[in-house]
Amino acid sequence: MQELASPSEYLRFVVTLTAVVDPFLAIPFFLAFTAARDADARRAIARVVALTVFAVLALSTFFGEPLLELMGASLPAFRVAGGLVLLLMALAMLNAQAGGLRQSQAEARELESGEVPGVVPLAVPLLAGPGAISTSIIAAERGGLAHHAVIVACVAIVCLVAWVVLRRAHDIETRLGITGLNVATRILGLLLAAMAVQTMAEGLRKLFPGLAA
Repeated sequence: MQELASPSEYLRFVVTLTAVVDPFLAIPFFLAFTAARDADARRAIARVVALTVFAVLALSTFFGEPLLELMGASLPAFRVAGGLVLLLMALAMLNAQAGGLRQSQAEARELESGEVPGVVPLAVPLLAGPGAISTSIIAAERGGLAHHAVIVACVAIVCLVAWVVLRRAHDIETRLGITGLNVATRILGLLLAAMAVQTMAEGLRKLFPGLAA
């Protein structure tokens, strides 16, 4: 079995995961949570959030598939379910909203009140939520150690982007404004919708081989 996928597949994964994580959508929440903190504290929180997201998604890459097998769930079925989750997230992003799958209203209120440490729910589930976890598991499907290592490296790239965006959150919001952030989120949502449909189609073809005829 082939150890490594094509470079285009890894690029597709980076683009999809970036759209799923969508650090631009997290900027307003991050700024609200860190409003009373100084610059050093904001940088520290951004670093911890990015590292937490990396840890969650890297663990999902290595242990997600064995956990599915233990539960008796097939990867094609998980592709369909994961694609549906991504599509629902994409529809919310097209409306420039976080959506209930990413963060509930109660979690948003807790984060804005400053009563929680920020890693929860800012890192999980706002950034590393069900969509990001399922995307990582699907990308690691049936791969060897080398493939998993490249997937983790791709996860690290996405987390680095998220860290840079959160670290510069105040400057980005000042330059783009709410409208600019919403435009970026809608563009990522459109990309994510296309990837979600593709993921569901691939899962359905494996579940029902006759569809490919």
